[in-house]
Amino acid sequence: MPLGPVCVDLAGTELTDAERQRLLHPQVGGVILFSRNFRSVAQLCALTREIHQLRSPRLIIAVDHEGGRVQRFRDGFTRLPPMAELGKLWNDDRAAARALAARTGWVLAAELRASGVDFSFAPVLDLDYGVSTVIGNRAFHAHPHAVSELGQYLMQGMRQAGMNACGKHFPGHGHVVLDSHHALPVDDRPLSEIHGADLQPFRRLIEHGLAAVMPAHVIYAKVDERPAGFSPRWLQDILRGQLGFQGAIISDALDMAGAAFAGNTIEERAKAAFEAGCDLVLATNRPEEAERLLQRLDWQISPVSLSRLARLHGEPNPLQWDDLVHDLDFQSARREVAALAGEGDISRWGPDVGEA
Repeated sequence: MPLGPVCVDLAGTELTDAERQRLLHPQVGGVILFSRNFRSVAQLCALTREIHQLRSPRLIIAVDHEGGRVQRFRDGFTRLPPMAELGKLWNDDRAAARALAARTGWVLAAELRASGVDFSFAPVLDLDYGVSTVIGNRAFHAHPHAVSELGQYLMQGMRQAGMNACGKHFPGHGHVVLDSHHALPVDDRPLSEIHGADLQPFRRLIEHGLAAVMPAHVIYAKVDERPAGFSPRWLQDILRGQLGFQGAIISDALDMAGAAFAGNTIEERAKAAFEAGCDLVLATNRPEEAERLLQRLDWQISPVSLSRLARLHGEPNPLQWDDLVHDLDFQSARREVAALAGEGDISRWGPDVGEA
């Protein structure tokens, strides 16, 4: 059974019978995990193993695991720094920042791959304009060149562990104050200004083989009246046409307030995302709506989309946890990354962004 164009979520740390049936639906292509799905490394490995055994080709297992406030799995995992910490280092020592970005990407992805996770929605390529609380220190830096370099090296480290990367939130969420989880932000800048700044990191990583992009639920009013994730202008003309992107386009979550522009129902939102150019949509946090979408969705995934999604599977035969424990270079990288994260001060992290 080929992969479908919908990514769904789970309620807890083990699959229910209803969830097993849902994951067997032909319109399902992936599963996104959250903190509620994690109790321990052993439990996570068992969960991902069962999900992968359900179908062939196996479902894609994804997670938002960036570092800082957005790290879904913590106990037993290396505490990852907010990406802004790499930006601070870049200000003082660019070579050291590039090297540590690669080490961070390696640690991030190696621990996920050892746990059976295929793919993380990282890195954040938004610029930090100092106004967006939802982005904030999730961004590497305010300068496009710094974000481009650090994002590229983080992606390089992820590849070392057998994981591809997803740049978000195209074309840039950092210039708006409102959080698209709770509202629909509007960015009034002209396209020329966005091209000259926010698009540069996306361009750089696309040139180096970026596998996926997640568009923002933000309206860029001088470019299109529709949010980027529902805009053929942004996804087809600019992202694929001007930037030459050939990878997968994955919608941000359809339950977010910023997605309401596309319709009141999840079916309307999914259809709008597909028609705009998305290959995969996230139907999360509302299982009854996800079930309804699967039963009513009339969308045939194209062979091109299937080939794009296939790149999101993790490379086979990753290092396992026992291997990582005995790999001296990896253990050194873990210490370097944890030191940058300020491992001792747990209070500074706060709640995850985007959790239900």
